[in-house]
Order: sequence, then C-alpha cells, then structure tokens
Amino acid sequence: MRIGLLASRIRVEERLLLDRLAARNIENELIDVREAIFDIHDPAPWRRFDAVLERCISQTEALAAIRAFEAFGIPCINPSAVIETCGDKLTTSLKLAAARVPTPRTRIATDPESAMRAIEQIGYPAVLKPTVGSWGRLLARVHDRDAAEAIVEHKATLGSVQHSIFYVQEYVDKPGRDIRVFMVGTEAIAGILRSSEHWITNTARGGRAAALEITSELRDICQAASQAVGGGVLAIDLLEAPGRGLLVSEVNHTMEFRNSIEPTGVDIPGRIIDHVVEVAQRGAVPRVTVRTGQSPGAAGFDALSSTGAA
Repeated sequence: MRIGLLASRIRVEERLLLDRLAARNIENELIDVREAIFDIHDPAPWRRFDAVLERCISQTEALAAIRAFEAFGIPCINPSAVIETCGDKLTTSLKLAAARVPTPRTRIATDPESAMRAIEQIGYPAVLKPTVGSWGRLLARVHDRDAAEAIVEHKATLGSVQHSIFYVQEYVDKPGRDIRVFMVGTEAIAGILRSSEHWITNTARGGRAAALEITSELRDICQAASQAVGGGVLAIDLLEAPGRGLLVSEVNHTMEFRNSIEPTGVDIPGRIIDHVVEVAQRGAVPRVTVRTGQSPGAAGFDALSSTGAA
C-alpha cells in the first residue's frame, strides 16, 4: 500500500500524519500540490497511490488536484464534493438546513441594500462572515445600524469577489465557549471546548482547548451534520444556544488538531490514518450514514508556524 499526502506547506499536523504512516510501515509520499502536473490523458503515473489524503492550505489548489485524482480512480480523503461544500459557508449552511440540522438563523444577500435588510431581519447584534475563509478571520459582530452600514460598505467597496455575497447570521450568546467535535468516518472520536474572553473562540485566535465528553446528543447531531456535507474526516463546530440547545455553526474539511491531542488524550492523527488505510483497502470513499429513526438535535515544502491551531 502507498498513501499520498497532498500538501503545500508542512505544518505540525502533516508531520504527525507522516509519523503515523511511518510507524505503521506504510509506504507514503509527499505530493507538493504546487509542483504537481496532471496529464488528464495519462493517469498511469499517479496510480501508484492507493489513496490520497488532502491537507492543502489552498482550497482552490486542493480541489483541482483531488478532482484529477478522483478522475484517475484514486480514493481521496476528503473527496472533492466534501471540500467544495465545507469550503463555502453558504453551501454548508444550505445542506445543513436541508437536512434539518439545527443551525443559527442565517440570511444571504447579494446587494448592500438587501444586506442591510437581512441584518435588520436577523436583529442586533448580528454577525457578518465571508463565505470563504478560516481561523476566524474577517468576522464582524455589529451592534447597531451605523456599525452594520460601515461593515457592509467596506465589504462592497474593498472586498474580494467572495465579499460580494453577504452572509448574515444571528449572534448566539454562547457561554464564553464553543464546541468542536472531530469526526472520522462515522465516528465522533474526540471533542473539545474552546474558551476565550473574546467572542471569537477559535484556538487560532487564542482560545483555550479543554476535553469534552461526547454525549449521545452531541454524537447524533455531529453524525447528521457529517452526513449532510458528505462525510469523511471533519471537524464540526457547535454553539450552545440558551433555550435552544446545540447549533452547528460550521463544518471544517482540513482541520487543524495539534492543540487538541493532549487535552483529549486521543491520537487524532493515528485515527485519521486508520481511516485512510480503511478507505484505501476498500478502494472507495465511504458515505456516512445515520441510524434510521435518528433525529439530529518534504523537498519543496515550506515550514509553517505551529502557533494557534485547533
């Protein structure tokens, strides 16, 4: 068996995954997505891989490469459909809502004037997010119309194409923390509480991680969320809404996990590699299923700083 690890920069997570492959005596190869060339008429050079694990920083680069691997008949973790869904908050939210997974109230608008109306419908405070992005960047909590008008004008005037879509979400008054659950295949393998004095609790922004017991309620809603986006190796982020229970806020497809291994005591990279091997042996990417009746309540690589990961 030979596993390819597709990446652009080697972070702590990628080193841990390579270590686990080596510990199992599994042949592996780093694939620098920036240097790879895919001849769409000749898949033979790439068929040396039994599976490819995607760990790219760039979603655009990842999608192009994974689509090529899939066309060549190579199982990929995660598949391109999952990457595409989870890499776009709008698509994720639509799939979660269609699957009746509890989520924060959300409005979408494509024009500054309609964006202001959407914010007024949600009510203050409201949260504006880019549809594409990670690490809690470019989020804005607005408390009144003056603040909302300023943010909307800046996004419309200075933002990239992605900022032309206004993604407006209710502000959930969570208890100074949020929840992240790591899903591998159909299993919720570990959970953490991310706490911070700041309303953005990402560990990439200084949040502190502590272990969390996976309850049956938490497991069920995370399985439902995973199924809604296509399954695989994912991190489900949830908010505790007063009087409403758990709400799924985001689903992440190339999650960081270095800061979650020690508090949970779970060998997260090891569990990921177990899943990759299972997929490679089956020769197909498995789909996540929820039980009937459930109700979801190398050379050429650059080093990247290891600070502030989930």
